[in-house]
Amino acid sequence: MRNIVMTAMALSAFSFPAFAQVAAPATEPRFTTVEDSNLLSSRLVDLDVTNAAEKTIGQIKDIVFAADGQVKGYILSMGGFLGMGEHYVVVDPASLAVSFDTAREKWRATMNTTEDQLKAAPAFKYEGKWKS
Repeated sequence: MRNIVMTAMALSAFSFPAFAQVAAPATEPRFTTVEDSNLLSSRLVDLDVTNAAEKTIGQIKDIVFAADGQVKGYILSMGGFLGMGEHYVVVDPASLAVSFDTAREKWRATMNTTEDQLKAAPAFKYEGKWKS
């Protein structure tokens, strides 16, 4: 009889739902300010990229961030029509000059290259974890 009672008690202990412990955040939330020298990604995506001759050679389509949050590259698109046939390349942030043109009150992106050089660069494809 005692074995039956002990078995029943043991089984009833497993029938209650287990409540997971919710860990508190390691630190309190921290807030920061946006400086005039900072960039917002929303102002860069879809920004035309021009060369020294003021010819549009591509458009910023995405920004690549490293695990530590630093900008690792800009994904540029060129060619295509209505999203079809676009060619994507990733350029190093040092290759692209991004600035705010106060006279025109708009952002500018310039790069010392040609369309042909961009077309010849290794292609980036939105595949795997980067595919939408």
